[in-house]
Amino acid sequence: MYYLIACLQWKAGLGLEMSDDIIRVFIQNEAGKNFKNYYDEKNLKYIKTAEVSRNYPFPYGFLLNTTSSDGDNVDCFIITNKDLKRARIVDCIVIGIMEQHDNNKEDHNILAVLQEERDTMTMDDTVEEKLRDFVSHVFDHIRGKRVKVGNFFGNMEAMKYISHCIDDHE
Repeated sequence: MYYLIACLQWKAGLGLEMSDDIIRVFIQNEAGKNFKNYYDEKNLKYIKTAEVSRNYPFPYGFLLNTTSSDGDNVDCFIITNKDLKRARIVDCIVIGIMEQHDNNKEDHNILAVLQEERDTMTMDDTVEEKLRDFVSHVFDHIRGKRVKVGNFFGNMEAMKYISHCIDDHE
């Protein structure tokens, strides 16, 4: 019951339809590029850019108004073929979650699609393999860094995770 109430309050506070699992995602990194852009995730100010070992397979960013267990906003891959530019905020539909551990610390990623692609973009084995390969090797250039991909889960588990990470703005 708490999960449902938290999600509804979160959506209502953002003026979103309560029947959809809509999230607002700030695009941090563009697909097809091997650059990681760093932002202050609370005020969205650009900090710096660093090169990584792999090109991002999909646009990558973070959910606004959230804080995960690592102290950063909740991370998100947007499963799309569209060219989304960094520093843009997009509304997405939650489709799942990918478990990830970064140096043995939880750092899960929400998986989402653009609202207008909700009926055409899906999670399949190809998408899962692209994400596994990327996450397993994106930080190969950092000696001793260990990143492990776990299981993939659907929308319900993703929304449950998000509900525990919503920032309290009272």
